Amino acid sequence: MAEDKYNMKNPAVKRILQEVKEMQSNPSDDFMSLPLEENIFEWQFAISGPRDSEFEGGIYHGRIQLPAEYPFKPPSFMLLTPNGRFETQTKICLSISNHHPEHWQPSWSVRTALVALIAFMPTSPNGALGSLDYKKEERLKLTIKSRDAAPRFGTGERQTLMDEIHEYMLSKAPPIPEASSIQSEEQNKENENAGDEEIVPAPVLDPAAIGEVAEPVELNQQVRPLTRERPPPPMTRTQKAPADDRLFTWAAVGLTIAIVVLLLKKFMKANGHGAVFMDES
Repeated sequence: MAEDKYNMKNPAVKRILQEVKEMQSNPSDDFMSLPLEENIFEWQFAISGPRDSEFEGGIYHGRIQLPAEYPFKPPSFMLLTPNGRFETQTKICLSISNHHPEHWQPSWSVRTALVALIAFMPTSPNGALGSLDYKKEERLKLTIKSRDAAPRFGTGERQTLMDEIHEYMLSKAPPIPEASSIQSEEQNKENENAGDEEIVPAPVLDPAAIGEVAEPVELNQQVRPLTRERPPPPMTRTQKAPADDRLFTWAAVGLTIAIVVLLLKKFMKANGHGAVFMDES
């Protein structure tokens, strides 16, 4: 950037050119910002989404307008990349912006403002001007889309500068850690909307434990809990084996014969034939 084309007696111009040199000599992985050649009071920038948030891995472009009284008056900020936290092409309300000049410090710089803007991204909007409160899932989708290309905005010089900044930021941007979770969450929602009927998964059956191969179970069929087959109860007096029944029969026959013999002896003794019977026995 040729300094001889600017009015170096202007304190704002001198300050801006100093910040440009500092920005180029000490680049950051979290942001990049440069002024237009035709108007050094207008800066194009891009910031990386803050880590450990739904914005991580995203690249968010914007525009900074410095006042003629800079650095004694604060700049204004405008986001150009849809992000779900700030409106696009609208001057946003921050403590470092021209909406709150009472908070601005002349010692602050464009670098200071960009660091603060990154810190503001995951905070609650609290109804501030130019703020949005999208759901986390919606912001994640915008984070993925933000990496595709720089937004279309302004003149050819602006667009060329934005494209250069985007390429630099893309080379420094970390991967989006929660990109896969979006697909899983969407899949879960589709499964929930597929039907209200609860599907019971078929259990894995072990033939060795059950004793036989189980028939396949349909997914929609109610599955009963598996239990081992109980052994038969032990024999009781009312449940006799066939061999015991035969022994009992022979014992009954022998007892009957003994009773008959006793009765026959009594009968013969009563009729005077007892002695003969005893001799023969």
